[in-house]
Amino acid sequence: MTSIPAKLVIATRESRLALWQAEHVQAKLSALLPNTSVELLKMTTRGDQILDRTLSKVGGKGLFVKELETALLDGRADLAVHSLKDVPVDLQLPFQLACVMEREDPRDAFVSNQYASLADLPEGAVVGTSSLRREAQIRERYPHLEVKPLRGNLDTRLRKLDEGQYAAIILAAAGLKRLGLPERIKSYIEVNDSLPAAGQGALGIEILAERHDVHAILQALNDNTTAACITAERAVSLALGGSCQVPLAAYATLSGDELQIDALVATPDGKQVLRAQTQGPVAQAEQLGVSVAEQLKAAGGAAIIAEFLHV
Repeated sequence: MTSIPAKLVIATRESRLALWQAEHVQAKLSALLPNTSVELLKMTTRGDQILDRTLSKVGGKGLFVKELETALLDGRADLAVHSLKDVPVDLQLPFQLACVMEREDPRDAFVSNQYASLADLPEGAVVGTSSLRREAQIRERYPHLEVKPLRGNLDTRLRKLDEGQYAAIILAAAGLKRLGLPERIKSYIEVNDSLPAAGQGALGIEILAERHDVHAILQALNDNTTAACITAERAVSLALGGSCQVPLAAYATLSGDELQIDALVATPDGKQVLRAQTQGPVAQAEQLGVSVAEQLKAAGGAAIIAEFLHV
């Protein structure tokens, strides 16, 4: 039997949302292991520090996990809690995604102090988002709107909206709900109108692959349905290059043993948006993700990806 550690340390970013996520895992582990001390190691990442440029221009979402991974490597932490959409899809040894927790709302949220939805925004209204995925889908449906970059943690983004820098901003519904701010959501953008990022709304726990003791403990927190969907979604993203420089989306749902995966690749200006869908047995989640990615590549996605990765 695997021995239970006397202490577990969780590496986390210091933003309010990241701390909520880490404290959520801390509470779950403390309930599961009453004789184990579960502590937080709070850290600032490069992704938190660089706020004057978009993620696609400074190295992508991996900027949010590197420092936490260093803490795993040097033994300061035993596990790291992430928003799964921030975890690079090409995660490699010595690291391992050990656990995927039950997903919160995967949708994007429309947040505004003046308007009820994207459809209500007048011509030239400024919409803020940090995501090329969101930007492409907004530009496709509402070409009369102006989309501008929006960086910073959730509180910073809301402050910029409240200061009048934007008519509206688009955020992940999950973050607003987790921080007890659902009243800021004017309307939800359904997945058919804004396909989510791979892993959106789900928490992932990263460990060193050699830590079999921690892996065994974390299986009690793993949600099999979410994990299957995430496996398919991340397979899509990996097969398409998993880059922050190209708008990509992937969202899977499970009904019984049947998994459906929808995926998208686009140009940031929204003038080319390619969509694909497939279904199959959940046991083939990864293969289904690769299959839908191949559909997108064949439909012109390969050319879009090649163009933007060589800019």
